[in-house]
Amino acid sequence: MKLQQLKYIWEVARHDLNVTATAESLFTSQPGVSKQIRGLEDELGMQIFHRSGKHLTEVTPVGKKIIDVAGEILDKVENIRQFALEFSDEQRGSLSIATTHTQARYVLPAVIQSFIEKYPDVSLHMHQGTPIQISEQASRGDVDFAIATEALELFENLVMMPCYRWNRSVIVPHDHPLVDQTSLALEDLAEYPLVTYVFGFTGRSQLDHAFNERGLKPRVVFTAADADVIKTYVKLGLGVGIVASMAFDKDLDKDLKAIDASHLFESSVTKIGFRRSTFLRSYMYDFIKIFAPHLQRELILRALDAPDQAELDKLFEEIELPRL
Repeated sequence: MKLQQLKYIWEVARHDLNVTATAESLFTSQPGVSKQIRGLEDELGMQIFHRSGKHLTEVTPVGKKIIDVAGEILDKVENIRQFALEFSDEQRGSLSIATTHTQARYVLPAVIQSFIEKYPDVSLHMHQGTPIQISEQASRGDVDFAIATEALELFENLVMMPCYRWNRSVIVPHDHPLVDQTSLALEDLAEYPLVTYVFGFTGRSQLDHAFNERGLKPRVVFTAADADVIKTYVKLGLGVGIVASMAFDKDLDKDLKAIDASHLFESSVTKIGFRRSTFLRSYMYDFIKIFAPHLQRELILRALDAPDQAELDKLFEEIELPRL
């Protein structure tokens, strides 16, 4: 049994049993992947994959267990590599982050700048996507960190730590009637067409929950994953915008007025998540600390020792999170 064989079955499972796509991702040939898988199955005396002709159709029950163990082994091998790198040169390496547009555009620039100043020889890679995509990438080990507000809790192999609280602002043109409203209420917003985030993005669930609790049905006429797109369509007069307050820049968004709506919606918490099996190098601890100063190394280590998410959440109950 070879590590290469374990790598191939793991990658094939990740690529939805598409051997061609797997071969391309591994920079090898399709026959080579198939040969290695057959060799492992012959050695074990059992099928890992069901087939229809030359095509893999599904993972066998025993194959699922083998692939899970293969993933654990590959994680440990990667950790050994990272452990060696940590002691050979702790100032060099790479760091990959998956996050949403709002985080990448409005929160992370200052963090990234500070990190690069301290670690100029660490290459940074940022991936943007939906919260589900971000969480999946972290869960699979494709990225080191996932930073998002939604969906991280769906993956049990992620250690999720709260970073900060944030809330929303209503954005309208300067001549909109809501500008003169003395006390903004949900009922006021329900009277206008709304422009806001796609469901599952940037705390959208909290927004829907607030309206539902009051028995109101908001008229959401346009949704987008990108706060800048939302602001563009508000400027065009499509409707009243609701965005994360951090996404409003009074200098860049001079055509719009932001109205605080934090009294209307429950605050949301942005979290950073990584696989429980991840070996965190020193610069990774530093990145987390720059992003969320309360997440000191000792606290992160305690979080890693928590047996499940419920216990991990208890660890952070007494911590007052910063607000953006």
